[in-house]
Amino acid sequence: MNGKSKRLEQSIEEEQIREVLNAHWHASAVGDINAEHDIYDDDAICDYPQSGERILGRSNLQALRSHHPGKPSGFNVKRIIGKGDLWITEYTINYQGKPVYTVSIMEFRNDKVVHETQYFADPFEAPAWRSQWVQQTT
Repeated sequence: MNGKSKRLEQSIEEEQIREVLNAHWHASAVGDINAEHDIYDDDAICDYPQSGERILGRSNLQALRSHHPGKPSGFNVKRIIGKGDLWITEYTINYQGKPVYTVSIMEFRNDKVVHETQYFADPFEAPAWRSQWVQQTT
């Protein structure tokens, strides 16, 4: 396979992953717990570094999320970037009227997520001392 053909094939694969990601985030937003977890390999691992938790397997991840007591009431993808088998999504989740800024790092193998790491961050008040150098976005 020549270089141009390989790049075209990689571009098609990346577009397919982007479509799978869009379907995943849409299913998450509308609460379709089954479609949301189609993206994961049966043996997927999901890490939550801030709480020190590791969820082993798609079935455990789906069970954990379906039992969340503060079901998300809003969901907004800011951007998806990636290449090859590594993809990053920045988004916000609304829990009980409060936005939680989230980053998901997904590693794919054979068109399924085998490892995901999610970081969750609460909003904070911007300090006045740096106002001359920044632009408010919200």
